Amino acid sequence: MQPGVSVAVSCVIPRRSIACNFSVHVPMSWSIVSSSTVLPNRRWVLKKRLSNKAVLKKTPLILLTLLFFVFALWAQKDQPPAKAPAPEYKIPPEAAAKVNPVKPTPESLAKGRKLYGYDCAMCHGKDGDGKGDMASDMKNVTDFTNPDALKNRTDGELFYVTRNGKGEMPPEGDRAKDDDIWNMVNYIRSLAKK
Repeated sequence: MQPGVSVAVSCVIPRRSIACNFSVHVPMSWSIVSSSTVLPNRRWVLKKRLSNKAVLKKTPLILLTLLFFVFALWAQKDQPPAKAPAPEYKIPPEAAAKVNPVKPTPESLAKGRKLYGYDCAMCHGKDGDGKGDMASDMKNVTDFTNPDALKNRTDGELFYVTRNGKGEMPPEGDRAKDDDIWNMVNYIRSLAKK
């Protein structure tokens, strides 16, 4: 080695890799030349650390994308099947032909009004105008005050619909006696005359 030339070596052993720096200094009258070399093993460690940082930056994006797809699949699974169109509502001819055995006396109308208030007014309205509290959530609530609404309906049809329900209208079922439903039919008919 020439006089004035110095060589320095330093090595560091961090986790599972060895990094060494070699420095050569050559003094010259007009400049000092310095050279440093890092072993390829150290470069690999730096690349590995950089790639780990890049992966860490992308991890939230990958997790968010995965979460989105899982949610999309879950949402599709929980959707109810498409409703089939409702079958056409038909009242049997023998039910439509039934004749009301209860005459529309003041007593019958009073009983019908009382039962109407319990079971019908919430949708059809207190006055039968189809504007009850629950009518806004339903379609085609009949306005009994309109004479044309019941013009083509027989008492038997009104009895059948009240007893069995129709569409969103729940059935009266066995909760009421036949005479009670006939009283309601009389009261509903009286609403169009007011």
